[in-house]
Amino acid sequence: MSVSIKEVKTREDLKTFIYLSEKIHKNHKNWLHPLYMDDEKFFDKDKNSLFKHNEAVLFLAHENGKAVGRIMGVIPTDYNKFHGKNDARFSFFECFENKEVFNALISAVETWAKSKNCTEIIGPMAFSDKEPQGFLTKGFEEKAMLVTNHSFPFMVDFIKENHYENFVDLVQYDVPITAQILNRYKNFNERVSKNLKIKTVEFTSTKAVKPYVKPVFDLINKTYTEIYGFTKLTEDEMTEFAERFLPLLNPKLIKMITDENGELLAFIIAMADLSEAIKNSRGRILPFGWARILWAMKTSKRLQLLLGAIHPNYQNKGLDAVLATMLFGSALKLGFKTVDSHLIMKDNTKMRGEIEKLEGFNLYKEYCIFRKNLVVG
Repeated sequence: MSVSIKEVKTREDLKTFIYLSEKIHKNHKNWLHPLYMDDEKFFDKDKNSLFKHNEAVLFLAHENGKAVGRIMGVIPTDYNKFHGKNDARFSFFECFENKEVFNALISAVETWAKSKNCTEIIGPMAFSDKEPQGFLTKGFEEKAMLVTNHSFPFMVDFIKENHYENFVDLVQYDVPITAQILNRYKNFNERVSKNLKIKTVEFTSTKAVKPYVKPVFDLINKTYTEIYGFTKLTEDEMTEFAERFLPLLNPKLIKMITDENGELLAFIIAMADLSEAIKNSRGRILPFGWARILWAMKTSKRLQLLLGAIHPNYQNKGLDAVLATMLFGSALKLGFKTVDSHLIMKDNTKMRGEIEKLEGFNLYKEYCIFRKNLVVG
């Protein structure tokens, strides 16, 4: 029986779209469920303000009456306007190892993009760099981390057969947290603190963090403009992002630097690796998922970097060493043994160079974002 493609328009279809991935990855031991409560909000056009600023479509593939694949198409309107582009994107692409299903799904998004007069399609990437991006190309034997793709190897083969080319490569590191690394930063930190009139800010409660939420996102909007896929966050998006992640954060792993007047100059935010708790709960918060997450926040030995930024006027002045000293100092006290870098652009040689100075670093995963020209001839 041939593959049929259906646009998601009903609540029932949306539920199928959201939960289909766990069926596809049922026997994939290293795959990680998303937090389904988050996904239900993310894909709800009434609850996710990103749908107000972008165009999007969801497709399901069916074969023999069963859902066998899914894909999201996006036109990043604000990004296109800012960069003078006419791009479309695909994301949240999942299917069984079936070339016919894969081709039907990617073709559906390409046809939709052409109908919107887009000239190029890029992915996996959704609204911005804040969602999972890229197909995994190295590290299939490793466990997945939160907000990353852990796709099958065949996805790369199939996308290349559809005439997509490599566009952006991403890497992910794992680094041991040791007293030696902390001391290395401490020595530099002392010199920086003497030369710059700065104040360090640390937290013991989430309540104390909340006044800094908007300054943090304002600084992100100033500093992330060179990161591919980044779009400036609106106030609604800032609120939604904070509501999504603040409950998962230990305030002791949030570090900031201000000037003498209290203006935010730099920050770093990390979180405990919650992947095992989420995996054991199959992505469900209820009935026991939240308790497992709270326990993992206290007992996890792996740290995951989430966000960080330094004001453009204060870059290359050693503030990164000050932040690292504070963060790694707290991490060691809390019992963390390693830190995951999250995704870094492969051509970000400066950041990669800093990581690769650290003893014991391991570049353990790589990803690729692909692109295809939609203009014939």
